[in-house]
Amino acid sequence: MPLPNFSEPLWFLITVIIVFAIVVGRYFLIAGLFYSIFYIWFPQRWQQRKISFRAYKKNQFKREMGWSTITALLFAIIGAGTLVLWQKGYTRVYTNVHDYSWWWLPVSLAIALVLHETYYYWLHRWMHQPAIFRIVHKVHHDSNITSPWTAFSFHPLEGLLQALFLPLLMLFLPMHLYVVIVQLTIMTLSSVINHLDIEIYPKHFYKHILGKWLIGATHHALHHKQFKYNYGLYFTFWINGSIPKARPTPNYLMKKPY
Repeated sequence: MPLPNFSEPLWFLITVIIVFAIVVGRYFLIAGLFYSIFYIWFPQRWQQRKISFRAYKKNQFKREMGWSTITALLFAIIGAGTLVLWQKGYTRVYTNVHDYSWWWLPVSLAIALVLHETYYYWLHRWMHQPAIFRIVHKVHHDSNITSPWTAFSFHPLEGLLQALFLPLLMLFLPMHLYVVIVQLTIMTLSSVINHLDIEIYPKHFYKHILGKWLIGATHHALHHKQFKYNYGLYFTFWINGSIPKARPTPNYLMKKPY
């Protein structure tokens, strides 16, 4: 069955609605699952791993969900536009796994994650310049104590900047459709884990040969407390080149909340 012409206004609108439902559904599913597990169903089990013991602001979750829904709409519009580009042959996304070797599937994912980390880190640092911060990034940092719902709580300008990377990457990097889906899922999981305000990784994982390269809730909680350092999303390879003060110390080892 041939696909419809996604560039036609009606089909483009239908596509935006479908992609929006998927994106906002993924947000509420993953953020809601993490919030339920760590804050509703088993809060006592994770109490010692809680990073901040200050109360959340009144209506914070409602505000975060509102901004995240707007972000999901922006992602949907960009996603529908990317689908049009794919249909017209402008992207390097492929659906037949035999178009490239099997080993290219994990390699392309690794390349995409490293490039996304680089884009995100330096974009994030740029957004912390005072003049830019007030306009673009303040909405996100209104959540001083983060929650799973903070993950996509962005001002529309930041949401647009966040949404542009993957479509631009797909213009140049061959990626199987399933690799794109995995990349988006990892992005959502990482963002939710980073904003959980509960450190879910093992006690000394940040010293492990693997763990020292991964971003966790402690990194990002310190970022939201200090408004500087720890700008990463997935990995610490940019963070590890910064000054010692920027290095994270898991709060659950410190015996006192901030």
